[in-house]
Amino acid sequence: MTIDTKDMLNSILASISRIDHIRPGDVPNIDLYMDQVTTFMDAQLAASKRYEDDKVLTKTMINNYTKNNLLPPPVKKKYSTQHMLLLIFIYYFKSILSITDIQTLLKPITEKYFDGENGFDLTYIYEEVFRLEENQIENMKEDLQKYFEKSSETYSDAPKEDQEFLHLFSFICMLSFDVYVKKQLIEKLIDQLH
Repeated sequence: MTIDTKDMLNSILASISRIDHIRPGDVPNIDLYMDQVTTFMDAQLAASKRYEDDKVLTKTMINNYTKNNLLPPPVKKKYSTQHMLLLIFIYYFKSILSITDIQTLLKPITEKYFDGENGFDLTYIYEEVFRLEENQIENMKEDLQKYFEKSSETYSDAPKEDQEFLHLFSFICMLSFDVYVKKQLIEKLIDQLH
């Protein structure tokens, strides 16, 4: 196996710089039918799919989210901008949190701000959260660089032909541990909401 590790790191750092989200202004200003919702989400979040055949969102998923009280029911079979923003939150959360945890986290937001007044609504919350996340990109890139450099220092006593893979394995383990610890922290914070 030959991995050009410097190219790999540069590719990872470049992809992090391109991380984007759906801005509230990108969501159509009119209510959408379910087919339009799935088409919109698929188009907007296509870059986040691991495999081309992956589905971002299906009708079954949306129905299950509504059935599990993650998403308020549509009005006359149409989904508002607020529905769309909740679906985006759900999309990102579901890769690391259980449906129950997502429900616990989103319930107070949905109850208080879904049909918010005076400009303090789900759109405001969504914009604020993603503004904070955009500011984290540079910090994440620095952390990745440190993890990569640290993992490149491992296994100096291993056979030369195995070192490249072992460095990659170390890098993946460090990233996984970081995710594991943060996931544990998120779950403990959500438990505080009960």
